[in-house]
Amino acid sequence: MSITSTAAKSATTTPTSHRAHNARRPTPQTPRTSTKAALGIAALAAIGPATWGTTYVTTTELLPADRPLLAAALRALPAGLILLALTRRLPRGDWWWKATVLGMLNFGAFFPLLFFGAYHLPGGVASTVSAVTPLLVAGFGAGVLKIRPTRRTLIAGLVGVAGVGLLVLRGNAEVDLAGIVAMLAATVLMALAVVLSKRWGRPEGVSLLALTGWQLTVGGLVLAPIALTAEGLPDHLTGANIAGYAYLGVIGTAVAYALWFRGIERLPASSVSFLGLTNPVVATLAGLVFLGQTLTAWQIGGLALVIGSVALGQNLRPATRRRATPST
Repeated sequence: MSITSTAAKSATTTPTSHRAHNARRPTPQTPRTSTKAALGIAALAAIGPATWGTTYVTTTELLPADRPLLAAALRALPAGLILLALTRRLPRGDWWWKATVLGMLNFGAFFPLLFFGAYHLPGGVASTVSAVTPLLVAGFGAGVLKIRPTRRTLIAGLVGVAGVGLLVLRGNAEVDLAGIVAMLAATVLMALAVVLSKRWGRPEGVSLLALTGWQLTVGGLVLAPIALTAEGLPDHLTGANIAGYAYLGVIGTAVAYALWFRGIERLPASSVSFLGLTNPVVATLAGLVFLGQTLTAWQIGGLALVIGSVALGQNLRPATRRRATPST
């Protein structure tokens, strides 16, 4: 067929086929990036879970005792309001409910379940439960994104679980059923949030900081009254308390989640989920540096397995043009 006839055929395309063509337009979730650029994006995205790995040390060394919900609320709400003030953008249309869903998955429901699990389980058990996130993302991705997990992804996920287990578990670790259920629920919510964020992307013309601010504000507005009712405010705050809250709110939440969401947007969902395994690695290293802990030979082996799992789980080849999943 000649170029002229092809152009003529395109010019006479029916409205129905034209709409079908538009429905298949590429979405911002899968931009074309080089391997070098993808490595840079992955490195920045890994700052998020790496920063979360310092939460335990920050909480035990700087924050008031026995107020996990207050810590969660102060992590989310002030950071969200600051980002809203800086970006001056509010959701429009269906992004009101999408931002609410993502805000609850990432913060409003996730944080309370996470802290409940952390308070009812040894840190090693909690970290091992959360290490199944890449496998859950692979499962949700198959159902929501219609992307079948590769054998490499599944193997890397299993290696990651084994590595985290060796890294943080102890032989005398006690298991609380309620804590296990809460931690599994939190892990499922996080995995689902990764997949839905990948599917929905973000509204045209809206920055990642604005999208992050929407979610943080939703989660914080849900958490604040619960924290004030269940725990209340401490009698006084020390300089260390204020520094701890500021670090968790600004660095550990606003900056960390903005980088994390950027990774979700620009990398395959399976790849970014493996970056979350840097969390227990950094938590372990922070314990070595700040709490005087030591590593056994088994833990060193587990550390190597986790690092290998993160590397194996990355798919950083340049993206090829493919039919995009239409946003809903």
